[in-house]
Amino acid sequence: MNLNELNIREAHQGLKSKDFSAEELLDSCLGAVKEKDGELNSMITVCDESAREQAKKVDNKIAQGDDIAPLAGIPCAVKDLFNTKGVKSTCASPILKDFVPPYDATAIERLRAEDMVMIGKSNLDEFACGASTEHSCFGVTKNPFDMERVAGGSSGGSAAALAAGMCTYSLGTDTGGSIRQPASFCGVYGMKVTYGRVSRSGVTSMASSWDTIGSFGRSPEDIAYVLQAMAGKDLRDSTMPDVAVPDYMSFIGKDVKGMKIGLPKEYFGKGVEKETADIVRAEVLKLEKAGCEIVEVELPTTKYAVAVYYVTMPAELSANLERFDGVRYGAKPDKVEDLVEYYYEARGRGFGDEVKRRIMVGTYVLSAGYYDAYYKKAQKVRTLIINDFKRVFEEVDALIAPVSPFTAWKIGEFGDDPMKEYMADALTIPSSAAGLAALACPAGLSSGGLPIGLQIITPQFEEGRCLQLAGVLGA
Repeated sequence: MNLNELNIREAHQGLKSKDFSAEELLDSCLGAVKEKDGELNSMITVCDESAREQAKKVDNKIAQGDDIAPLAGIPCAVKDLFNTKGVKSTCASPILKDFVPPYDATAIERLRAEDMVMIGKSNLDEFACGASTEHSCFGVTKNPFDMERVAGGSSGGSAAALAAGMCTYSLGTDTGGSIRQPASFCGVYGMKVTYGRVSRSGVTSMASSWDTIGSFGRSPEDIAYVLQAMAGKDLRDSTMPDVAVPDYMSFIGKDVKGMKIGLPKEYFGKGVEKETADIVRAEVLKLEKAGCEIVEVELPTTKYAVAVYYVTMPAELSANLERFDGVRYGAKPDKVEDLVEYYYEARGRGFGDEVKRRIMVGTYVLSAGYYDAYYKKAQKVRTLIINDFKRVFEEVDALIAPVSPFTAWKIGEFGDDPMKEYMADALTIPSSAAGLAALACPAGLSSGGLPIGLQIITPQFEEGRCLQLAGVLGA
């Protein structure tokens, strides 16, 4: 196996036993970037020099006999939504294409404390607005399994980079499915954590009451290692409850006998491709053989989740993007007559079409006379979705369902109908609305050779239970 195909545990053991150096591990990943990314377009910025400096520091620690952290020297790609001190953080938007932040996001700060090696910043839908990584000012990220298809989004660059061997793990954000869906499309693991489990400080906000910070990996262990490093209270994020962080590795390999697993009938019905549903159901049989009880459950408010999301999310997005006005960021317009024209010019050139579409929807639903009719009503329905999950989790320990109703679509296929792209998140949005933990796991390949993923959904702060079940599914 090539070094760039190792998982975190294998890479860590190899470094500790001196089978290879951190520089050699980095070179293997950078070699894949050089060989593949010209076509794949998963990376926006590649940090060759700083990554090599980080790798050398880890090699020096090993040479001196120092103990190293599990993530020390392990190459990581970071979604270009995270602030990274001294490295461009563009959000794949023209308005931020030259922005270099003066500080690290908390998640990056904590990983640097573990001696992470950041190979670079990965591509995404502009300001995380999209489900395909087609809406980036740096171009489309392609799917490693089929270059004519999307990698998913908005964290498509991170998923594609990992699947193509350009890193050992990667970081993303999940608002309505933006980690789980690209993980499914690219055949890797991807964790959406409980809302408030990992600090959002220093990560550009899309929808503040929905955004979560997570990772992609090649195994449940990979997810556990990274989550262990990032999770926990941060005073710079006021939305985080002070909930103790468990030992996530202790859940790997833990017996699942006696657990009760629910299959939501709404996630296997109309709109879900039969092949996708069949492959997920076949994987669930592994849990039954391991001693789990499988039952069908109902989540009737699921059908309203997409509507709730595309009312509340654009509202929060429009408020969050208000600060990007061309004064502090972006190209400054020439020869304008007044401040209003200045804003029109700066934001007109600084934002892409999908971002503009969502800003207009969000501003509309928050405007006088429409707030109660749309935003307030959507929040009430969101509460019904939350209560639906609470009721079901009184009966079962976890839910399992497909991640996406269908496999990755062809690039440009949904270009004239954004609603089709929005519906790609129909199965991931409900658990996001309730702030739950969810882990996307590879389930198999379609008849056309495209990855299909399933998701394990658990109550808030039960990420360990996701990992426990994933260990059986991956066996």
